[in-house]
Amino acid sequence: MKTHFLSPAVAAGAITVAALAGLPGAASAQQAERVLKFAHVYESSEPYHTCAVAASEALTAATEGRYGIEVFPASSLGKEVDINEGLGIGTVDIIYTGQLFAGRAYGPIAIGGAPYMFRDYDHWDAFRNSDLFQDLAQGYQDASGNHIVAMTYYGNRHATSNKPILTPEDMNGLKIRVPNAPLYMMFPLATGANPTPIAFAEVYLALQQGTVDAQENPLPTIQAKKFYEVQSDINLTGHITDALLTIVGGPAWDSMDEADQQALVTVLKDASVCATDQIKQSEVELVEWFREQGVTVNEVDRQPFIEAVKKLHNGDMATWDQETYDKLQAIGQ
Repeated sequence: MKTHFLSPAVAAGAITVAALAGLPGAASAQQAERVLKFAHVYESSEPYHTCAVAASEALTAATEGRYGIEVFPASSLGKEVDINEGLGIGTVDIIYTGQLFAGRAYGPIAIGGAPYMFRDYDHWDAFRNSDLFQDLAQGYQDASGNHIVAMTYYGNRHATSNKPILTPEDMNGLKIRVPNAPLYMMFPLATGANPTPIAFAEVYLALQQGTVDAQENPLPTIQAKKFYEVQSDINLTGHITDALLTIVGGPAWDSMDEADQQALVTVLKDASVCATDQIKQSEVELVEWFREQGVTVNEVDRQPFIEAVKKLHNGDMATWDQETYDKLQAIGQ
């Protein structure tokens, strides 16, 4: 079966998510004949959520009222592992998820979420539009029965702490929260830290109570989840150029006719553009914003961190083969 990641462009005159991103979406969702459940672990204030809510307006218009979307933020339908499992059994219809969580079903798809896998944003952007990513999305679909339809920029992940982290040696012994997927441990292990998996909804309290010393996330997430309130330092390690996959569950997909499937793909891809643009802009603005809040933002020489991590790229933790790695590194060269 053909992968549906690379959909046709939005048709001329179609209602786009970008045009509706400022409008409430719940009302039109409830008016649709069928409402799809879209679950994620992020806050309702974040672009991932607001752009997804707007997608309901666009989908209802495009399907002439046959389909809408109701979006469930902030782990309200379960933690990230739960909502991934829910796709296959139909308890959720659409999710945002990290590549490393999708990698539980198909290991090679996780390569894009590994630390220092990309040179910069342009390298990542070229990857998400590449034949290699389309092949990986197809592999995930074959393995899981679910459909990757878009990839949204999540931002560069940075380490926060209560001390400056300027070199890999500063990570030694640090108890750092990571998401509950094995590859998130690669960066801490390469630098001598102690990775501690904790569910996203529980991170603020874990930092506040000293259960962990540190965590790592992009600047917009650090702001939205208010981690800066319980961490004195943001260290610009930029160790993962991260992304969220938008995935439609097999049961939901298979119940739709082809025209409605394509309408869904189109609005979800548009939501991805909507959120990506906002996250990119936020990253530019937030360094100064954090400093205005009294947070210490430390510029970091990334090269020593890169050298430490690269030694693990094709080691025992890798869920991809050397050929896939080499293809990814060749993109844009």
